[in-house]
Amino acid sequence: MKLKNKLIQTLTATTLLAVLTLSVSAKDKDLPDPDGKPADMTKPVQVYILLGQSNMLGFGKIAGGKDGTLEYAVKVKKHYPYLIDDAGAWTVRKDVRNVRIMGSGTGGMRGFNNEWMTIKGGKIGPEFGIGHHIGNAVDAPVLILKSCIGNRALGWDLLPPGGEGFEFTDAKGVTWVHPGYKGTPERWVKGTEPKKIKWYAGMQYDGDIARAKKVLSELDKYYPGAKKYEVAGFLWWQGDRDSRSAALSSRYEKNLVHIIKQLRKDFNAPNAKFVCASLGQTKKGATDGGGKILKAMFAVDGKSGKYPEFKGNVATVYTHPLSKGGSSGGHYSGNAETYMNVGEAMGLAMVDLLELSK
Repeated sequence: MKLKNKLIQTLTATTLLAVLTLSVSAKDKDLPDPDGKPADMTKPVQVYILLGQSNMLGFGKIAGGKDGTLEYAVKVKKHYPYLIDDAGAWTVRKDVRNVRIMGSGTGGMRGFNNEWMTIKGGKIGPEFGIGHHIGNAVDAPVLILKSCIGNRALGWDLLPPGGEGFEFTDAKGVTWVHPGYKGTPERWVKGTEPKKIKWYAGMQYDGDIARAKKVLSELDKYYPGAKKYEVAGFLWWQGDRDSRSAALSSRYEKNLVHIIKQLRKDFNAPNAKFVCASLGQTKKGATDGGGKILKAMFAVDGKSGKYPEFKGNVATVYTHPLSKGGSSGGHYSGNAETYMNVGEAMGLAMVDLLELSK
């Protein structure tokens, strides 16, 4: 795949993320305004699937004119200048399609976004930082496809097919059984009879993936004129729900490794890149549930060496330096800069993985 971003050709992802951490306004001036031109439709659409829970969904405030809103960050602080044109209107990328869908479990699909990438509505997620950086770097049509909902755990709701059950003894000495994929309920005391509920392990994963596949099966409806596509990458921002459970946070690394492999299998995309982002409130060295999740994410990063098969195709973004305050549970107080910073870092990390595969 041809990459066109000269900045990426001269800087490594590590350098770029360091620049992002030190000065957002200095770095994002290097990203030009969208040129308004459509992509080369003779090439397959490059699909990037965004998954996770509520912060991937997006709670960054756009309007209001106060510090913490996107309008203030762009028009007063002069951050993310590629988002507005010379007249102060939101720019539009005609080479990146922004699609967001949502549903609970395996229920119906609701559509929220289906347009060229531009600021629209009352809230944003990381998709704008992701989409602009990937769109600027990839010389092909790009589809940013977000399929997720809030308050879901990787170790329960989002457990992929093949996910294994386990036992966990809590601080009171009680041993709990946690089911594998399609098991129910979420947990029960070992030695007792589990009582089935209407939800099962992996029900949200099944729904999110089915809805994403439905979009791809109707490609022309979501990317006008498109006839072919390739799933090029997955972007994952999740972990809050698991961080609140000693049992689920202890299994996060195992489950994260599994979901990376299962996503590639489910979308027949063995070479698709994977980028995950940590919880913004969690610092390196933390030992609580959030710390366990951060450790798991660092472990799967291809540079760690722990999983040689992930070298050059899996990356982790450490978001604590990028967060403007608040926590994942409180949606970072709705601060739009947090969502833009994390999105930019994830987009840059994805572009770097694409560059490595050339």
